[in-house]
Parts: sequence; structure tokens; C-alpha cells
Amino acid sequence: MVIIGGAAIGSSIACHIAADPAFTGRVVVIEKDPTYQFSASALSAASIRQQYSSAVNIRISLYGIQFLREIGERLAVGGDRPEIGLTEGGYLYVAGPEGAPVLEENNALQRAEGADILLLDPEALRARYPWLNTEDLSCGTWGRSGEGWFDGWGLMQAFRKKARSLGVIYAEGQAAAIERDGARISAVRLADGSRIACGAVVNAAGASGGRQVAALAGVDIPVHSKKRFVFSFTCKAEIHDAPLLIDPSGAWFRPEGRRGPEGQLFIGSAGPTAEMDDPDSDEFDVDWGFFDDFIWPALATRVPAFEQIRPGRAWAGHYDMNLFDHNAILGKAGGLENFYLANGFSGHGLQQSPAVGRGLAELILHGRYLSLDLSEMSFERIAANRPLLERNVI
Repeated sequence: MVIIGGAAIGSSIACHIAADPAFTGRVVVIEKDPTYQFSASALSAASIRQQYSSAVNIRISLYGIQFLREIGERLAVGGDRPEIGLTEGGYLYVAGPEGAPVLEENNALQRAEGADILLLDPEALRARYPWLNTEDLSCGTWGRSGEGWFDGWGLMQAFRKKARSLGVIYAEGQAAAIERDGARISAVRLADGSRIACGAVVNAAGASGGRQVAALAGVDIPVHSKKRFVFSFTCKAEIHDAPLLIDPSGAWFRPEGRRGPEGQLFIGSAGPTAEMDDPDSDEFDVDWGFFDDFIWPALATRVPAFEQIRPGRAWAGHYDMNLFDHNAILGKAGGLENFYLANGFSGHGLQQSPAVGRGLAELILHGRYLSLDLSEMSFERIAANRPLLERNVI
């Protein structure tokens, strides 16, 4: 078994395969950058939510939060129990008259699936968050439990350490060719000329190589590397009990959990609007103008205390963006019997890594999903032009 890409998704799949009693072979994870310093797992804002508009995404995250709560037990190696600083501060989506029906409809589905999401009117929003400007708002939805943020780097490393303890081999290298024998993959060749024979291949290469690895097997996936920024800033005023807030403009922020001499620390960002250019990218330069011209004004309108802030450090990373429908592409592809995709997470990879790792392991080893049916995210939906529409994209 060869897994190409060893960050959170690849390592979760490796960990779950190696832990399954039905597996008796060897797992080799190929990673071109063993430092992971530029991986989405390292550069992500690392959060988890149930506030989706599709049932399968809600179910994935309901399993994910339980996994994160129990990570010390689930991924323990000997006496070493990983800790990822999970903070269940909740997501808060807010909407004006135009967006309120969508939030209300989504909330009904989320609650029907068992998610602990409250629908709040403006009066309830003001009572809970007195620092929030609600003049133009009709409602908000807040995750009372099960949503929040965590140490994404710590989660990835916990998966890696557990996988290694189960016998998974990590090899530095870059996949350069995939050998086929009819409808089966027989081997992966690396850029250094070495060859790894395999019974199956999983493409978990992420933004930096997922589409290219698929192409090596003759499969085209609509996954592109899109640059996103995270900005930090401090605010002197006390913003009590702040959740991860998503403004109708698309800008968001959350507390970073520390208060220093400069004030309370936050991080925030936004995706591009329909009017903004969003080219493919492989570089990591930060556009401070995006913060000054769009993010800061939007957040200061929503939280007046943010009119006076002190900007801090910022960084850029990349989403493996599935431009078809902004959802992951999972499972077999291209008519190949043993080539599996785990690509196009569009910013949701860390929070979905527990359920996806479990699900792909089941599909590979047992031929079907046993715990949670992820077939809605199959490659076949793309070939059939059947998008899995998601309204809550940030």
C-alpha cells in the first residue's frame, strides 16, 4: 500500500489502515517535504464545525469532534497521550434579511442530524455578545458545543506518530510516475528512480501535488491550489467569549487564546469575493492590502472595538480547492481498481481527517464504507456532473 502525501489526511489514512486487523501488508507513505512547513496542516487556522448545509459533511464533523475530544486515548503511543488544545468556542454565522432563510434552513438540518447549534435572534445575539454590532442582522447560528479550534500541527504529528508505531514507513521522495497493468496500479516510481511495488495507491498529495499525482494515473480532477491568508492582530478592548465569527461579508475572526501586554490576540481572514481575482498559486507572499482594504473594515463594522487594533504577524497557505463543488473527492477513480483519491478538501481537510481516514481504510480493505457512507463524495459525481452543493463555504 502506497500513500502519496503524509500530512493530516495521508497520515490518518495510513494510521487507520495499519490499525485494521484485516490488513496484513505494509504501508509506505511518500512525502516530498518531511518538514511539512508548507503543508496546509501546518499553516491552517485549524478549526472544526458542524454548520454545513449537507448531511454528509455534518456527519463527518460530528465524528471528527468526538475523535478530537478523545485524541489522547485514540492516538496514544505507549504512555504518550497527544494534546491538541481543543477549544469548543463555537462558530457564529450571522446574517441579514437576505441570508437569514439559508441559515434557518441549514440550522434545521444541523439539529436534525444531532448537531448542537442554536438559532439566535438579534436580541439573543446582543445579550450573548454585547460587543457585536447587530443593527443589520436578522439572526445568527452558534455552535454551543462541538465546534471550535485546535492545534492542527499537533493533530498531524499525532497521526504520524501513531502510524509509525503501527509499522507505517515514511519515505522522503516525490512521485514521478505511476505504472499500470491494465486497470490496476502496479508500482510508483519516485523522482530519484526508485520503484515501490504496491497493491493499491492513495493520492493524498494536497494542494501542492494532488492534481499532478492524479494525472500520473491518467485521471483529471478539478483541484487547484488557491492561496489564502491568515492575519493576527491585538485589540485592547475585552471581547468576552468570542466564537469563530463569520460575517456576511465573508470575513471571519476568532480569539487565539492569549492576552499579552498589547491586548487580546485574534486571528482572521476571508476568502475572495466574486469580484476578486483568485488565481492558482504556489507562492507564500502575504498581501497586506487585502487586510487593510477588505478584512479590517468588515470586522470593524461588525465589532466596533476592532476599529483600534494592532496588526501582528501574518502567513499564507494553500487550499486544495475543488472548483467543481468545494467538497472532497474520495474513493476510486478513472476506472482503476486500486487507485484511490483523497483530494480537494477546499479548506476542510484537518477537521475531516479522522472520518476520511477511517472511511478510506474501510473502503480499501473491506470494499465498502462500514461506519459512515462517504459515497456522495465519490469521483463519479464529477463525471456525472452531479455536484454536492454546500452553501456554507468559507
